[in-house]
Amino acid sequence: MDVAMDVAVFWVLALLAVASGVMVFRFDSMARATFSLLTSLLCVGGLVVLLGLDYLGIVIVLMMTIEMAIMAVFMVMYMMNPAGLMPMTMMHNKKGAAVVSGLVFVLLAAGILLAPWPARRGKAPADPTMDLGMSLMGPQMLTMMTLGMALFATIVATVVLATRRGRYDRLGDDLRAGRPDDPVRGGVGR
Repeated sequence: MDVAMDVAVFWVLALLAVASGVMVFRFDSMARATFSLLTSLLCVGGLVVLLGLDYLGIVIVLMMTIEMAIMAVFMVMYMMNPAGLMPMTMMHNKKGAAVVSGLVFVLLAAGILLAPWPARRGKAPADPTMDLGMSLMGPQMLTMMTLGMALFATIVATVVLATRRGRYDRLGDDLRAGRPDDPVRGGVGR
């Protein structure tokens, strides 16, 4: 992409991230607030990809999508007002929160503007993803990848073992049977 396109994409993602982050506190519905937060975090993941850290950006997108989907399910299940049918607010102690957030913003902006930024030394690495992985995990990268697969297998096995019925309970061994012989009433076609 050329520089003008990069700048345009940056500003679109940045403004959308801030706007959807603000909307988290404006929505009455916990589900809407969750998906607004997801939009903001997806834009941040897009910005990280735009900075050339593809692996880290994709990890942010995948992690936040799954996390926010799970959060939305739990919000709908357990929150007292998931659909926003009654007025509610996501903010408590509005004046104190506004003062603290304003001070933090001024402090961070001052840090950005006043910090002596170092000049680049050397050249960019040939494979930034590999260098990032080595910086984060060091020689334990293989261990962490193995643990990730083990965790994934554990999640799949847990779901499989937690499910009492499968497709064979409904249709038997012949999945092309015309009428299901389901021992439990309900389900599709009943």
